[in-house]
This record gives sequence, C-alpha cells and structure tokens, in this order.
Amino acid sequence: MRPRILAVFPLLLSIAFTAGAQTTHGVEVDTTQRVVPGRTNSEASKKKPYVILISLDGFRYDYVQKHGATHIQELAKAGVSAASMQPSYPSVTFPNHYTLVTGMYPSHHGLVGNSFYDAAMGRSYSMANKKEVGDSSWYGGTPLWVLAEQNNLVSASMYWVGSEAAVKGVRPTYSYVYNDKIPLDKRVDVVKDWLTLPEAQRPHFITFYMNEPDHSGHSFGPDAPQTQEAVHNVDNAIFQLTEAVKTTGLPVNFVLVADHGMTAVDTAHWIPTPAAIDTAKFLIQSGGTMMNIYAKDKQTLMPLYTQLKKEADNYQVYLKKEVPAYLHFGAADDRYNRIGDIVLLPTWPMVFSNRKPGKGYHGFDPTQVKDMHAIFYAWGPAFKKGITIPTFENVDVYPMIAGLLGLPVTEKIDGNKKVLQPILVK
Repeated sequence: MRPRILAVFPLLLSIAFTAGAQTTHGVEVDTTQRVVPGRTNSEASKKKPYVILISLDGFRYDYVQKHGATHIQELAKAGVSAASMQPSYPSVTFPNHYTLVTGMYPSHHGLVGNSFYDAAMGRSYSMANKKEVGDSSWYGGTPLWVLAEQNNLVSASMYWVGSEAAVKGVRPTYSYVYNDKIPLDKRVDVVKDWLTLPEAQRPHFITFYMNEPDHSGHSFGPDAPQTQEAVHNVDNAIFQLTEAVKTTGLPVNFVLVADHGMTAVDTAHWIPTPAAIDTAKFLIQSGGTMMNIYAKDKQTLMPLYTQLKKEADNYQVYLKKEVPAYLHFGAADDRYNRIGDIVLLPTWPMVFSNRKPGKGYHGFDPTQVKDMHAIFYAWGPAFKKGITIPTFENVDVYPMIAGLLGLPVTEKIDGNKKVLQPILVK
C-alpha cells in the first residue's frame, strides 16, 4: 500500500518529490508528487474556507440530465446549478482551463489554443509538448494557486493547466505532472491525505481534473452509449471524492465545472487544408474547428488572404484585425501576438481535416453553437442551497473563488465578481 502523505510529512519539508515513477512502453512517466518545502498557512489563512475546484473535461451543459449523472444531480440539489456556463473562445481545453483559474480570456492570458506559434519566441506551444507546458514564459495572468501562495494560503493541484509551470515563479505547494497512470481512487486518496495534514500545512485551495467524458465524446460522439458510460464513471468519481472528503470533517466547498462541451460533426464531409496555403511560406496551427495561419514574410499575407476569400467554402476567412470583437480573439485583444495573421473558422457542423474526422468536436463559437457550453455546479457551506442561475461566462469563476478565499485580485481581469456574488451565503 502506498504510504499516506500524513505519515511521511516531516520528510516533505526537506525533499521536493515523493513516490516514484512508472514506465510505459519504455518511457518513464512522472507520477511523483511535487512538494515545495517550507510553506505554511498564515494564522489568518487557517481560518479561511476550503475550496476544491473540479473539472470534468468535455462535460457538456446538458449531460447530467441527458446521460443520468445521478450523484451530481443529488449534490446540485444541495447547492447551486447554472443553466450552462459559456466557455471562452476558442472553446478548447487548455485555453479554457487556464481561463477558469485566471479570469482572463485566452487572448489576454496567452494560451490562445491547444497549440499555437509565438513569433517573438520563435517557438510553438503544444499541449503534447511537456517541455513547453512546463515553461512559465507561455502563461500570463495570476492563477488561483499563485494568488493563494502569494497570500500565505497553501494550495494543491491534482492536475490543472498551468500548474506544472512556475507561473510568476510560483507552483502549488503540492502538485503532480499530468499523467493517466495514477488510478482515480489513488487520486482521491491524495486529496484526502492533503486535507488531513496538520493545519499549518493543509491546502485550502485544491484543483482536481478528470479527462473524461472528453475522450469518449471525441471518439464516439456526444450521444453514444460509450459517452454515457464515461459520464457515469466520472459521476461515480465525484461521489467517491465527496464521500472521502466527508470523513475529514472539514467544511469543504466544491465547485464543479467543465472546460467546454461537445458536438456531433459531419463525418461524411470535411474541409481539407486549403491548397492555396504554401507551407514553405506559412505556418499552420489547426485544431479542426479553427486554423491559424502565420506568415513567415508579411508581404505574402494579402495575396493569400485574397485567394482564400475567393475560394472559401463552408468556412470564414479573417485577417486577425477582422475577427469579430465579441470573440475577444482579434488583433486588439492579442496581447502576446500569438493569434494567426489569418484565421479560418469552419461553419458548424463541418471541421478542417485531411481525413475522415472523429465524431465529436469542440472549439466552435459558443455564442452560436450551444453544444459548446459547459456545466457549473457548486455546493458546500459557502453556497446557497437549491438555486439555479442563468448562463454566465467562465471568466467569472475566478473572482468568485478568489473572493470566497479572501484573496485580493489586484490585476485587471475579464471576470466580474458581481455575477456570481448572489450564489454565496454572504
């Protein structure tokens, strides 16, 4: 049996890592817990609430009812439910997870896609590239765990976008590099162990991420029985986590969200990469629901734009300065200059692909495709009981949690603390 963190805690103040690594197909997978030694809660922080922020990747706003997530339904009765939560654009995983913990639109915090190019850095970011994912220079804003640690409140992360990098020089006190080798029950055990640490070392803010039902939704589509099974599995995991937390006797608050939804796309027809794009002259970053095109020589930009506008079929062509302002994805919002010089947006339900696409996608404009909307539920002593609120933007989650933890937000963010203030008891 894996030794519990509480039993080995004295060692954690003198070492940076606990529990080893696993090997898969000859590649070592990092399953160690990273611990920053010497951090403690201030006396004031010891009295602050506990918050666990949970994300179920790709959990569409209507999945609870559609697929019968009975545990979440019961928990929601004791707290707050939103009609839906609108993701930021683009409605993909990395940008929206980081938006949830910074209160900023993707163009403002820097993660403008799951993959993108930065001309000033001369490098591309990809969620599959562990080196870049761990490089703090990609990440703007102040994530909630950074804000917490800056204010002497201990934090922990069982996975979250940005938590593997020392953003502003700060990582969560306790964290893991994302991997799928730690069984879910062990992850739950880790959270319980964190909450049974001595009061001085105990985290008051914890993130907890699960990668389903996103994977199943992509492979089989949002309506498939396999996706329903994935919903049931994460629903059971939420129950397991809440039951484990109950045994600590602590007054913990839960905020349950998703990064985006999922929609069925046209698998009989798709949009190949336009032949007019010469890859010797342009870099392409495409995720199916958006194509960013970066010109190596700006002189080549307008001829390609003109050609694409003439040829466009089932997609829209924009210069960066022309992207609709409401998406917060144009030149005026591009603080890090990471959005493509030309942006191509397919018309739902079609996607860019050079072969038969998968059955489920996300990334579309959430104001036009409701399937992009995600869940929001919250319960615990800080939240009112049995209320439902209208749809709101996910940038508003950050100021609500910061306020709940008594953490001052001093930089400019896009979220509005007034939006979710009514769901709090006080």
